[in-house]
Amino acid sequence: MAIKIQMCLLVAGMMAASCSGTHNNTADTVSTGGKKDTIMANAADAPMVNMQYCFYHTDGQQALDTTIVNMLINGDKVSGKMSWLPKEKDARKGTITGKLNGNAIKAVWTFTQEGSKDTMNVEFQLRGNALAQKPYSYDAKTGRQQTNTSADYSLIYNMKNCTD
Repeated sequence: MAIKIQMCLLVAGMMAASCSGTHNNTADTVSTGGKKDTIMANAADAPMVNMQYCFYHTDGQQALDTTIVNMLINGDKVSGKMSWLPKEKDARKGTITGKLNGNAIKAVWTFTQEGSKDTMNVEFQLRGNALAQKPYSYDAKTGRQQTNTSADYSLIYNMKNCTD
């Protein structure tokens, strides 16, 4: 029940901030599946701590592949669950643990896929009611995916109700 109240307060606060017009906003435009989304970033986007956040992102043909991120921010510590659920492939499900610095999160995703346990560094940025992630790239030397640390935060997740 407390989480629902916190989410309502968060949403109300974001709505009030977006209506006031006194913020010095800068906009980031990112590409997501051929369309452009504009995400507003300002000082009011600093994440609330001791708060649970839940996000989802869809991609692939017909947007049937889904990634879900549920995280708890407690001070500068981030923990939670992350699941990549492709329509016709083996899923990756696991936990994330990391650190919050401003609105940037650097974490380790420990997951299981096809019965094997693995880890991957992931990087996110909280942006108001959205979560942005740096995309993965393929490392031919190791034969593994890894976060492209030099890329922009171009994968955009939408906020969702944490009880879904």
